Amino acid sequence: MNILVDKLPTSLEVNGVEYPIDSDFRSCLSTILAFEDTELAEVEKQHVLLTNLYEEIPEDTEAALEKAIWFLNGGHLSPDEEASPMRLYSFEKDSGLIFAAFRQTHGIDLQGIEYLHWWKFIALFLDLGQNTTFCELTSLRKRIKTGKATKEERAMARDMGEMFDLPDYDDRTLEEKEAERAFLEAVGGRQ
Repeated sequence: MNILVDKLPTSLEVNGVEYPIDSDFRSCLSTILAFEDTELAEVEKQHVLLTNLYEEIPEDTEAALEKAIWFLNGGHLSPDEEASPMRLYSFEKDSGLIFAAFRQTHGIDLQGIEYLHWWKFIALFLDLGQNTTFCELTSLRKRIKTGKATKEERAMARDMGEMFDLPDYDDRTLEEKEAERAFLEAVGGRQ
């Protein structure tokens, strides 16, 4: 799929049937935010994905999830692991800075725009200007995580405190979480 010449998808084919989807960036971001929510179980996150994206959920939910993930990944089967394997931003925590960066770089008020296709949002997001506070912050986070930050930058990151830190996301499987919960209950601990 070429964003320059191909029409962007507003439906997904699951087992030979076209299902209309909500392709607006808000629905997709809401889904991503659910996947970042440590309080939700994996099955709950999948439910959010299906209900946010599909107008009518296909019977084959496994195939529907696979297609939905393909769509959220901008038309790729899996995220580009070479692009940046480390987490440098959070759509939740950095939302204000991302909003401002869209305004500064592209002149787009994300609150004022009625509809923006998810893939257009991704393309614009990947091209946010280097002189935005958001990009400066992600660049600093990257230098800190890779050990390339100067002494002054490390001190600045410490001084930023909460603004600099990113939440840890629990990427364990549901089985791993349940095993830990059972273990803690067995030894009398609480989660």
